Amino acid sequence: MKKFNAVGWFDIYVDSMERAVNFYEAVLGQELVEIVDPTGETQMMSFHGDMSLYGAGGSLVKSKYSKPGVGGSMIYFSVEDCKEHEHLVTNAGGKVTRPKFSIGDYGWVTLCEDTEGNLFGLSSMK
Repeated sequence: MKKFNAVGWFDIYVDSMERAVNFYEAVLGQELVEIVDPTGETQMMSFHGDMSLYGAGGSLVKSKYSKPGVGGSMIYFSVEDCKEHEHLVTNAGGKVTRPKFSIGDYGWVTLCEDTEGNLFGLSSMK
């Protein structure tokens, strides 16, 4: 049996695609790209993804089937240093809900809230 990583894709649900794209582009320093939904039911903007690299790809999704908010799934974005990205979160209209803290041998994490009310994490090894 072929083994896969636990996460192969993620969706972050949004109310305002424009506001969410502006936020994540400012915080992560990467351009999001439109994905065409073949069903025509959702609007999607994809984070950079390369199936040959470690980790999962994903997108922002505006859908009538789900809404954003704290308490759902938690996504951790890999960054060079969590602390250096905290000001990017607040400058882009988000909130730092728990500043950089140690997770032992696994590095460091900052917990944040985006402009849509979703909780997400920044993860780094320094």
